Amino acid sequence: MRQVTVLGSCGAYPEPGRACSGFAVDWDGYRLLLDLGYATLPRLLAHWPDGAVDAVVITHEHPDHCIDLHGLFRMRFYGDPGGPRLPLYCPPGVLDRISGLEPDADLHAVFDMHPLPGSHQVGPFTLTGLPLPHYVPNAGIRVEADGVALAYTGDTGPAPALADLGRDADLFIVEATDHDGETDRPSRNLLTSTEAGRWAGRAGARRLMLTHFWPGNDRAVSVAAARREFGGEVLAAEEGLTVALGPK
Repeated sequence: MRQVTVLGSCGAYPEPGRACSGFAVDWDGYRLLLDLGYATLPRLLAHWPDGAVDAVVITHEHPDHCIDLHGLFRMRFYGDPGGPRLPLYCPPGVLDRISGLEPDADLHAVFDMHPLPGSHQVGPFTLTGLPLPHYVPNAGIRVEADGVALAYTGDTGPAPALADLGRDADLFIVEATDHDGETDRPSRNLLTSTEAGRWAGRAGARRLMLTHFWPGNDRAVSVAAARREFGGEVLAAEEGLTVALGPK
């Protein structure tokens, strides 16, 4: 089984019945998480009822991308004390943010920290984290195995590195916040769905999945805007959606 499942798709805060950023990657039995924002942990446990995870990647410290890492910490710390540490790949600031919720416990008792940006061998994957513009340090994520690449932006403004991140990816998961006023800012830290489609086209990705929708936005409008810029398949991230990775 080689697939990615959407745990959450909202930016900033969850809409009713949804969750914030999070993706579960299954690859021949290896279990990798990409972000764990608000309300993603219960969806993770619905997808993997035993809660067993092989590695976690967090793009940046904003809580809509990392807050449920605290819940995962508590599952391990109290539910499996003394168990093997869980590899965690993230930029500076993520553990500091979580430790503010748990100042009397050692997060390193559960997590084996590896820095991003950078390159690592993670189970079957070559993981590459590229710096992308945001309000805090953010790493776009690319994982590759057996000639198949999955890329994910986290949050980002427009940047040439996006074309490298998603180069020839089987699936490029790109934030499409479409937040009012963002394109008027002198320094950009988020994308529109039109820009998401444009960068996926420049990258030569095979498929595009839009995510990080601002609550209340019409997702069909976002998909239509991306399709005007990108000739491949365009998907909207929807909680519970599972997409196969690699050749059909």
